[in-house]
Amino acid sequence: MWLTGFDAPSLNTIYIDKPMRGHSLMQAIARVNRVFRDKQGGLVVDYIGIGHELRAAMKQYTEAEGEGELYEEAAEKALPIVVEEMTVIRGMFHGFDYQDFETEAITLLPDAADHILGLGEERKKRFFDSVNKLTKAFALCSTLDETARFREEIAFFQAVRVFIGKPEESEKRYKNEQRELLIQQILSRAVASDEILDIFSFAGLDRPNIGILSDEFLEEVKLMPQRNLAVELLERLLKGEIKARLKTNVVQSKKFSEMLLATLNKYHNRAIETIQVIEELVAMAREFAAASKHGEELGLNIDETAFYDALSDNEAAVRELSDETLKKIAIELTENLRKSTTVDWSVRETVRARLRLMVKRILRKYKYPPDLEQAAIELVLEQAETLSEAWVS
Repeated sequence: MWLTGFDAPSLNTIYIDKPMRGHSLMQAIARVNRVFRDKQGGLVVDYIGIGHELRAAMKQYTEAEGEGELYEEAAEKALPIVVEEMTVIRGMFHGFDYQDFETEAITLLPDAADHILGLGEERKKRFFDSVNKLTKAFALCSTLDETARFREEIAFFQAVRVFIGKPEESEKRYKNEQRELLIQQILSRAVASDEILDIFSFAGLDRPNIGILSDEFLEEVKLMPQRNLAVELLERLLKGEIKARLKTNVVQSKKFSEMLLATLNKYHNRAIETIQVIEELVAMAREFAAASKHGEELGLNIDETAFYDALSDNEAAVRELSDETLKKIAIELTENLRKSTTVDWSVRETVRARLRLMVKRILRKYKYPPDLEQAAIELVLEQAETLSEAWVS
């Protein structure tokens, strides 16, 4: 019950300069001993000697006869982990000279990241795991003389990790507005600095208009000396564009997701060289940019274009019907579905049945091929479900 209702920001260090005991001491320690993301413990700086009181409080609090670990004990256990992971990570940088990291960290980061990316997907994940273990262990023994010499080198490893980005984890963490921020400005924090650094300026590139993926920018990426980093950059840009399109266009999102996955699988399996995957990704980016403009060329708005793509997903339907007919169907579907959708329509079968009937009636009105009708109806309803959140908000 000592900590009931306790609520304080996550802190790293507490300085003890006055006597405390019992629940008061435990509440003070609780301000720094809670784990938080990569933080695995806190540091208590004891100016007056409260070791005895702390053991007594822990004995009473845990009913474990005072068996909780003090900093010195935890640090001794963490030290071998730091040494081991430093050895592993240094081995991964074999063949890459980063000895000037203390003075040239910012300059070294792009090439260091490119080196790690060039090791392959499995070893890249091993690098991330090792840096995570190293960070957690170092937090528990950072004040020991044996680890002080590693501090700046560890900071460099952490910067490389952040520079590359966090695979899989980033998909969970960066959502909504943060997801767009991640794609538009792949952020990294410099070693021992609060300055926000940008991967584009690191690589010597002008900041592109991410939404356009201009030819000028794509040509610059192709000429980047850090080829593995260029692949990572193009992958992130394309994933960001595809995710943004997912809100409005199911067909285009699926098409480009499959294309991107196929190319990246060949790259990760070493079926094609790095320069080849860059060429494929650049070509895909150009195709993506062209696809984003085709609605304007058809004279359709974003919603109408999404339904046009759903209707023209089948080549047989495109051959039988003209563009003008498909455009008319898309416009009528958009107008009718927007009027008919409600907040919970997708989970109400009666409403779905009514909308399905309405879509079928419109398709038959324009003589959409009967053998393709059912698949088109399902795809149109899937597209409507994607757009309905914006319609009813």
